[in-house]
Amino acid sequence: MTRVAVLHGGMSAEREVSLRSGQQVIIALTAAGFDVVPIEVTADLAAMIAALNPPPDVVFNALHGRFGEDGSVQGVLDYLGIPYTHSGVRASALAIDKAAAKAVFAQAGLPVAPHRIIEITELADHHPLPPPYVVKPVNEGSSVGVSIVKPGDNRSGEIISEWHFGPAMVEQYIPGRELTVCVLEDRALVVTEILTGEAFYDYHAKYDAGASRHVLPAQLPEAITQQALDIALAAHRALGCRGATRADLRYDEANGRLILLEVNTQPGLTPTSLLPEQAGHIGMGFPELCSWMVERAACRV
Repeated sequence: MTRVAVLHGGMSAEREVSLRSGQQVIIALTAAGFDVVPIEVTADLAAMIAALNPPPDVVFNALHGRFGEDGSVQGVLDYLGIPYTHSGVRASALAIDKAAAKAVFAQAGLPVAPHRIIEITELADHHPLPPPYVVKPVNEGSSVGVSIVKPGDNRSGEIISEWHFGPAMVEQYIPGRELTVCVLEDRALVVTEILTGEAFYDYHAKYDAGASRHVLPAQLPEAITQQALDIALAAHRALGCRGATRADLRYDEANGRLILLEVNTQPGLTPTSLLPEQAGHIGMGFPELCSWMVERAACRV
C-alpha cells in the first residue's frame, strides 16, 4: 500500500486554508485506499523532517502561501529524495513571485496588465499608476492583502498602515468578468466564471460558503472560451509547472480582451475551491483527483 504523507498548515497567511485543504485530502486519499500520514506543518522545520522519517512513498503538498508553494518545502523534499505532488522548486518560486511570473508570461507573449513594483510608502506621495489600480503583495495568494484604489479614493494611509508584506505590486485594474481555468498537466479543463457580491474575488469570497457563485462552463463566446483555455495551458507550460495549476483571468468584455492575472501552483482543495469543482465537471471525483496527483508525484527542479 502506498504511504502518503499530507503536509498541511504551514506558517503563511493562508494557514487556515491549507488546514482545510489538507483535511479534505486526508479523507479523500484514505477513501482511495492509501496509507495516509497527516503532518501538520509549523515553523519547526526539524519537526517536519522528523515526521518524514521513515520516508513516505509520496508527499502530498497541501500547503499554501509562503514556504509552502514558493519552492521552499519543495527544495527540502528534493534534498530528502521524497517524491511530492504539484510543481517543483523553480516553477513554484516563479509563480508565487508575481513580478517574475509576469515577466515570464510577457516573454511567452501572454496578455498581462501594466504594473509596477513599489515600496508601499510611495502611495503616500502619489498614485503609482492612474487609478483605478490594484495593490497586492508580490508573494502572497488567496487575495491576501489586496486592495483596489479607485479615482477619488483617499485610502493610501489605511493601506500603508495595514501593510506588512514587503514590496507591493500595483497593477492596472481590468474591468470585466472574473474567470479561472484549471490545468491538469497537459489539459486545460473548463472555464469558470466567478460571481460575487464582494468588491472583488477576495479571501472571504473564495473560502466562505455562499460568498460567491461559480458558473461552469462560463457563458462566453466560443472563441473567448478557447482563448482562455489556451492561455491557461500556455502559462502552465511557460512557468514549467507540473501536476495541477489554476490560472486566473479577467475578461474585459467591452474591449474583447482577456488578461492573465496569475497562476496558482497549489490550487485550493477546500469544499468551495475551484479545482475540485472543475475536475468534477469533467467526471473526475475528488478521491480520483487526489489519486491522480499522487500518481504523478516526483522530485523536480
